[in-house]
Parts: sequence; structure tokens; C-alpha cells
Amino acid sequence: MEYGISNISIIPVRSEPSEKSEMVTQILFGEHFAITEYGKKWCRVKLYYDDYEGFVDTKMILRLQESYFTEISAHSPSVTSDILTTIYEGGGKIPLYITAGSSLPFLNRPEKTFRITNINYRLDSFTDISSTDIRKNITDIAMKYLNAPYLWGGRTIFGIDCSGFVQMVYKICGVKMPRDTAQQVNSGKTLNFIAEAKPGDLAFFDDEEGLIVHVGIILGKEKIIHASGKVRIDRLDHQGIYNPVIKNYTHKLRVLRTYLE
Repeated sequence: MEYGISNISIIPVRSEPSEKSEMVTQILFGEHFAITEYGKKWCRVKLYYDDYEGFVDTKMILRLQESYFTEISAHSPSVTSDILTTIYEGGGKIPLYITAGSSLPFLNRPEKTFRITNINYRLDSFTDISSTDIRKNITDIAMKYLNAPYLWGGRTIFGIDCSGFVQMVYKICGVKMPRDTAQQVNSGKTLNFIAEAKPGDLAFFDDEEGLIVHVGIILGKEKIIHASGKVRIDRLDHQGIYNPVIKNYTHKLRVLRTYLE
């Protein structure tokens, strides 16, 4: 088995080994993975964070020794919460901009440094989430993504899908979530009524065939924030999501779940 990590802002993960293939997810800076198939142009990888699998361009991978992969897997990295963070490799002055939800292995907060293998990095600033109110943290972070464009497979402010939005907001707040909506709905505790839901809980929606196809984060006061065309706030009731712009329901409510105490 071989291993790798992203030392660039974003690595697209595709369903097939081709640039023309759909992007199914993204690997953000500092996220590591196992290489299950190694090729000259394409590698099949399995992400450590959420077990997602797909193909990435071989030249975008920084390969890891197994010892470092084991070390980083046993260590919970710090996660960036600012929409953009500027980092520098070694003593260099050329900036690399990484997005919210990126992982910083072995971060030394006082010195604002971290390392990937034997490569040292420094950053201009790092914002810790200071509040102990996890629900407030989730809704505050979710609001940072407001108006981010929808992008199938996306996980950043520059393009994100509905389940990626949920996963990234929860990741930044220290709660691990699966990647896809169909996986997310199978964990957590079911809520029977909207009145039971609190800010930070999730609402899931189905299609005409009864398949779960959409998810959003409840804000409270009959409001939901979700990625549909863009990350937006709409009204939520027992029927589903009501879009006041088009004056119609866009998603049919299926189930409410909480992952928080």
C-alpha cells in the first residue's frame, strides 16, 4: 500500500481516470489518503477522513512514507475556519492560499507553524473557534459560506454541493460526518417534529422515488441554510423548503436528524 497527502489547495477526485470524468469530491490541503492503485497518470485513492474513493491526477500527489501516514492518522489536525488562510512553505515568501476546512498537521499555535513530512510551513494567522456552544459554532460557520456557488463534488467557498457543505461546516466545528447525503442520513438521532429541531440539526429531503437527495442545516425560526444553486437561506416547514423568490416549494421534507447533544 502507498500513501499520499494534498500539499496544494484542492485536488479534484474523479469517478474515472479521465479529466472528462465527473468530479465526485475534492481533497483539501493537508488531507491524506491511501493509494489503492498507482498509475503513471492516475491513482485511485481512498481518503482517510471519510473513506471516499476515486481517481486523482498522479502529479498532484505528495507521496508519504507509511510511518508518517500512521503518525498523521493518529493525530487530530487543526482545521482552518477562515474562508482563506495564507501559508508559506519553509522560509519562502510565495503565498499559498488554502480554503476553510483545510487540515494543518501538528500545528504549533504560538509559533504559527506546522509540518507535512519534513516540510515546514508557516501561516499568517489561525483563528480558533473560541465558543463552547457547538450549535452556535455550526450556524456561524455555515453563514460564512452564504452565496457560495453550487458545484457537484465541491467542498469549498468557490463551489460546494449540499452534502459537502454539511460535511465541511461540521468538520470545522470538530464533528466528523460522511461525505454523501445518503450516508449522512443513516447516522444521528431522528427527530419527530420540526419543533424538536435546534440550530445545527439537519433536515433531509427526498425525490419522487423516495431517495434522499438533499440536506441542509437548520438555523431555527423556520429557516434553513443549504446549497441549492448557491448556499442560501430559505423557509422550512413540515412540507419542506419554500423559496420566497420563486414562491414555491423546492424540496420535500423527509426526515430531521440531530448529531449533537
